[in-house]
Amino acid sequence: MLRVRVGNPVRALLPTRAELAEMGHSPRRDLLAGLTVAIVALPLALGFGVSSGLGAEAGLATAVVAGALAAVFGGSNLQVSGPTGAMTVVLVPIVAKHGPTGVLTVGLIAGLMLVALAVLKAGQYMRYLPAPVVEGFTLGIAGVIGLQQVPNALGVAKPEGDKVLVVTWRAIEEFVRTPNWTAVALALGVAVLMTVGARLRPTVPFSIVAVIAATMAAQVFHLDAAKPIGDLPSGLPAPSLGFLDLSAVGSLLAPAVAVAALAALESLLSAQVADGMTVGQKHNPDKELFGQGLANIAATLFGGVPATGAIARTAVNVRTGASSRLAALTHAAVLAVIVFAAAPLVSKIPLAALAGVLIATAVRMVEVGSLRAMAKATRSDALILALTAAATLALDLVYAVIIGLVVAGALALRAVAEQARLDQVDFIPDLPGEHSAEEHALLAEHIVAYRLDGPLFFAGAHRFLLELSEVADVRVVILRMSRITTMDATGALVLKDAVQKLHRRGIAVMTSGIRPGQRQVLDSVGALELLRLKGREYTTTPEAIAGARTYLEGAGVMPAPPAHAARTSAQEHVR
Repeated sequence: MLRVRVGNPVRALLPTRAELAEMGHSPRRDLLAGLTVAIVALPLALGFGVSSGLGAEAGLATAVVAGALAAVFGGSNLQVSGPTGAMTVVLVPIVAKHGPTGVLTVGLIAGLMLVALAVLKAGQYMRYLPAPVVEGFTLGIAGVIGLQQVPNALGVAKPEGDKVLVVTWRAIEEFVRTPNWTAVALALGVAVLMTVGARLRPTVPFSIVAVIAATMAAQVFHLDAAKPIGDLPSGLPAPSLGFLDLSAVGSLLAPAVAVAALAALESLLSAQVADGMTVGQKHNPDKELFGQGLANIAATLFGGVPATGAIARTAVNVRTGASSRLAALTHAAVLAVIVFAAAPLVSKIPLAALAGVLIATAVRMVEVGSLRAMAKATRSDALILALTAAATLALDLVYAVIIGLVVAGALALRAVAEQARLDQVDFIPDLPGEHSAEEHALLAEHIVAYRLDGPLFFAGAHRFLLELSEVADVRVVILRMSRITTMDATGALVLKDAVQKLHRRGIAVMTSGIRPGQRQVLDSVGALELLRLKGREYTTTPEAIAGARTYLEGAGVMPAPPAHAARTSAQEHVR
């Protein structure tokens, strides 16, 4: 029995027969999509491997090994995984401080952390990301993808710098000094052919057609200004754990947490974006974390860098017609074939042509209709979208999502706090007779009843203190609390403070309708004992009004509350 309980969480994360069977539904489309993605992913894998400090071989190993395992065990049918630019930024300081072996150890630990998060079902919490944050992230990442291709599209060497905006500006300055119109023409031609062709013939893989045409043009016309990919590694390293130094694990835990967090965040956001670009597809976040964890563990054994779901490659996969995980698996298989067999041919592809592919992909990632609808929804949604997109461009993915969530949370709290009201009751529906006459009678007797509506918590509780403390020309205040939807410690403390201020002014406070769920928080701050002072807590409003009148008639001597209210109070004391 114990073995079954332990195995169930992991068994639920494994791919099902139905998911694997989907790979046979549209094999032609998936194979073409996988081939297209592989052509796009190749230079990215090489470039990210080099920029991480572990070399082009590490980037290819990650794309092949991690790409295959994440495709099979991940939670998305359309996700394509591999090395990414956001991860590279995190890895560079780790390489500088701990060396290549430190990066491999960090990747291994991060992979284990991702598997643990999947078993704990942490992936499901990504569904709480606000839609404006996701839309803003998508817009920002489309901009980053496009800007990253500017140096290759202009035919200049990639300038130094960590921020994409800075690198883009420096590339433009270099192009102005030494223009390379051949590269510009190739990139622009590929992008236009893909964009226009996709509208005219959506089923044709124009990215492959465009890249082949650009490569043939560069070879036939001897376009020396069109810089090719260059020499490729001839194979993958053998798997090994020789890099692991157990004595260094302690110092690498903090970087591993950062890598795992980024891998989870980027992968789940990428999968969510892929869902939004299609109809009928929905990823499983826990399975996605599990697949990414296995992918990172395996990639490090082959000398690869940590991997995540890659939005650029995933977008290419979706746009070229992928319908199952066979496309992502094909992408990894094609890259493996290229590593071992076709490296000399692929090395001749102009970098400008690949830049054109990604620029067209970035343009097609932007859903103008969705952005327009989100911007028109509310000012808050428009602000969150704009801030998230700008932060993605100017900072990085993690900061962008954090900023988006913080702003969204603050605006949501403000909106919820504004729903809370303290209303003077115009009439008491529980009482018989004319409501207006009853109300005038209460006011004439210096009794006022307030109804507390909505949440009473830290974001707006101070308003109650101000309103209650300023009540004038009354001797008894009745607080109707049955409509309070939620209350935290701050709200309870503010309520206690307001009651104490009223007591110091000689105003008695009666309460009615305190819910069982409110009693614990009121009792924890000492407010419940204060509200029960001299038996001034009542079950219903009519009982509280009757008690107020008795209090006034008796010159401050309070009668005992009704029998059922007394029983309720006694029971609460026992609890």
